[in-house]
Formats: sequence, structure tokens, C-alpha cells
Amino acid sequence: MPKNYSIIQKDFYRESGEWLSPLQILLKCINPNLHFIYILRKAQKFNKTPVLGLYWKIVLRHFQIKYGFQIYPETQIGEGFYLGHWGSLVINPKAVIGKNCNIAQGVTIGQQNRGKNEGYPVIGDNVWIGPNAVIVGSITIGNNVLIAPNSYVNTDIPDNSIVAGNKAKIYPTANATEGYINNRI
Repeated sequence: MPKNYSIIQKDFYRESGEWLSPLQILLKCINPNLHFIYILRKAQKFNKTPVLGLYWKIVLRHFQIKYGFQIYPETQIGEGFYLGHWGSLVINPKAVIGKNCNIAQGVTIGQQNRGKNEGYPVIGDNVWIGPNAVIVGSITIGNNVLIAPNSYVNTDIPDNSIVAGNKAKIYPTANATEGYINNRI
């Protein structure tokens, strides 16, 4: 894969498996998930630019409310970001998310305000997060991890694992995200 593709092209590649032109990307923005990712990436790109930064933050705020995604430009999110469904998603701006991460609806990635895990999650590469999962605290989610729907995760998760339940149980699995994360960057 040539390195000259933009981060937006890499995000959209995850959905289609095709490298799209800027015009093709705009045409795909009829999809609310892709539309939001496009606006988020623009807000991130121009975050430090006074006029364009303010413009994209205002546009982003409008679509946060419209689509139910609470993701801010300050959030560090790797290339190949994929939102499976639109609606009700909260990601703390201090969380860190790796590349090729799939996040479904109803997910919360948030901070823990006290205790031994006070802080924000760091999520590795090639992580699939199922609907209504909650990930909180200063924890590290490894690479190639599948977090099952409705899981509550507040402990470190090693690479190559499936996590399920409340309290989360860890199942070491070499191919944990095989078939779940398509068109990897």
C-alpha cells in the first residue's frame, strides 16, 4: 500500500475495500458513520488552525448532536477507524485508540475518576469493540482483541484475546478478530 493516502482515504478504505478519490469519498458521506468520520478527521486536521479549526469544530458539534457520536478532535485515533452503526457512542478525548479499530453503537470509552485505575484507556491496533461495551480507567487493551457486546472492561487485556462479560473474562485466542476486522490498513 503506498504511503501517500490520506487518513480519510484509509478510514473509508475500511468500509469499501477500495481506494477512493476525494469526490468518491464525498459521495459516500450519505452514510452517517462515514459522514461523521469525515468531519471528525477534518476537525482533527485543522484543530490548531484558528479559522478552519473553529469552523470544523462547529460543524463537528452539530453532527455529534445529530448522529449521537461524542468524539472530540483531541482524541487520538489511528488510521482505519470504523464505526459500525450510528448512534450513542461516547469516547473520552484523552483516550488513545490504535489503527484498524471497529467500534459499534452504544460503546463508552471513558475515564475512571478514582481508585487504582484512575485515568483513561489506551486501545491497541486491530481491536473490535461490540455493541454496548464499556471500557473505563487507565488500562491498556492489547492488539488483536475482540471485546464482546455488553462487556465491562476495567482491567488490562493482553494481545490476542477475546473479552466477554461483566466482570470481563479474558480468553486467549490467536485469531481473535479474524473475520471481524476487514480491509485492514
